Amino acid sequence: MQGAIARYIDDLRETGGLKGTDIANIADVSTATVSRWSTGKASPQPRTQLVLSDLHYIVSRLRDYYTSDEIRMWLFARHPQLNGERAIDVINAGRSEEILGVLERLDSGAYL
Repeated sequence: MQGAIARYIDDLRETGGLKGTDIANIADVSTATVSRWSTGKASPQPRTQLVLSDLHYIVSRLRDYYTSDEIRMWLFARHPQLNGERAIDVINAGRSEEILGVLERLDSGAYL
């Protein structure tokens, strides 16, 4: 039986177009650690679980608007609505609510 974190990682790869290296960089861990999470041999620390959970939620929201390749680019691009920061850095810093604000504007039809 696959654990929740492993399912999140699989979904991030499939829906978000993210590679293990991308997930490792966003979560600030090694690619080997992401591999161990994927196989259920290890579990992330609570703070990292929050980062992965936020990332998963944001990717699931973005899939309403973008393809997996576009989602990956969106996460790695600098955004004017995030003061020039990249979404991945904002997520890692625990400030995902700022990205949710951008997504709310996207939902309301604002151009991003």
